[in-house]
Amino acid sequence: MKLELKDYAFVGVQIILFMIYFLDLQFLNFSIPYWLEVVTGMFTILGVLIILISILQLNTNISPFPSPRSKTILITGGMFKYMRHPIYSGIIISSINYSIYSGSIYKLIVAVVLCVLFYFKSMYEERKLSQQFLNYEHYKKVTGRFFPIFKR
Repeated sequence: MKLELKDYAFVGVQIILFMIYFLDLQFLNFSIPYWLEVVTGMFTILGVLIILISILQLNTNISPFPSPRSKTILITGGMFKYMRHPIYSGIIISSINYSIYSGSIYKLIVAVVLCVLFYFKSMYEERKLSQQFLNYEHYKKVTGRFFPIFKR
């Protein structure tokens, strides 16, 4: 598919938010107990692992842009069996937990803004994927956007 202005806008805003997140601003900080450091540290690592595994599973299909490439295939196995956007999920998990781990309200605010961006970026991406793959609508019904669907 041809990239549109929205593709560049989503990626541009995402890059800016990443840059802001990694600025080491020392204001609005708080302390957390040791047990919470351990828990949020483990979830941060989990989020990074989800990102890395998902990138490997996408292989040559990976792109920072939400519009799928014209000769791509729909990946529905591995991490993508449980969530439609596992890279976004990993970033959400790791950024929120690292914000808490580091005791930074500033980072937590940026992480929440990233969540909102990923929600809208994924909506746009899914419209494009639905146009390219006939079975995408069924995939949406049985797979969670950012987190697995737990059914009885």
